[in-house]
Amino acid sequence: MTKPAPVPPAFHPVRWLTNQPYLLLSLTSLFWAGNIVLARHVAGHVPPLTLSCVRWIGTFLILLPFAWPHLKQDWPVLRAHLPMMLFLSLVGFAYNNAISYWALQYTEALNALLIQSAGPLFVALWSLALFGVRLTPAQLAGITISLAGVLTIILRGDFGALASISFNRGDLMFASSLVSFGLYSALIPRRPVTHALSLISFTTCCGALMLVPFSIWEFSTGATLKFDMVSMATLGYAVIFPSTLAYLFFNRGLALIGPNRAAPFFHLVPVFGSAMAILLLGEQLRLFHLVGYALVLAGVVIASRRASAKT
Repeated sequence: MTKPAPVPPAFHPVRWLTNQPYLLLSLTSLFWAGNIVLARHVAGHVPPLTLSCVRWIGTFLILLPFAWPHLKQDWPVLRAHLPMMLFLSLVGFAYNNAISYWALQYTEALNALLIQSAGPLFVALWSLALFGVRLTPAQLAGITISLAGVLTIILRGDFGALASISFNRGDLMFASSLVSFGLYSALIPRRPVTHALSLISFTTCCGALMLVPFSIWEFSTGATLKFDMVSMATLGYAVIFPSTLAYLFFNRGLALIGPNRAAPFFHLVPVFGSAMAILLLGEQLRLFHLVGYALVLAGVVIASRRASAKT
């Protein structure tokens, strides 16, 4: 008598997604691209520090019902590593997010996208300085190729336009946010071992609390949040996509492939940003877009290959 064939395990979409680092990191870049485009669009209408504070409060409240059992279980670990957890909250949530929103009040979108393209460099420098992790030749080549693709898109194929770009205080502020997030990216693989929901709920809560005094100061200057459709739509998008989902996806992607292999995915942010302009704002698709997309994709593939990992 033959035994019945074993029943294949049921397909779980969430479980499948959490083991797809390249998809997770690509979606993260998509959500962050939308965040930059939206934040620049509402600059001057939504106070940046209040937006950042409300963003993390909202994220924490959304996650709390799901994270609570894990927070209780992981609390001894979180408490034992409290200084590091607070530092991750500061560099990855409070400072990085608030200063980037604030910077977009002063800088142009072109400048922000140019500075954003330096994100992988900051990740690599922090990984080298703190842990001695060097870029492999494949990772360096991939970052260089994808950076060339980003510049091709942003400069519309005219690299001579670099000479005409001027930078202001907003650009320096935006660059400092990338330095901060590069440090977060380098540290996150060495965080205390906890459930993913414990990590993000704890750090978003701490990040929001750090921003409360600055939001109060901002309110005292007369910069108040208007409860209109623009503000509510901005807050809704910021809480759900570039915050709750993007940070869960980003942290998981880093855990699966490491910061240096994940860093080139930063270059997808301006790629998605330009694609949004074409689809949503009616801009024309040109040859330099296609060349740039091809270079970025090639660079990301080269740098994120398993064979490029260095232990």
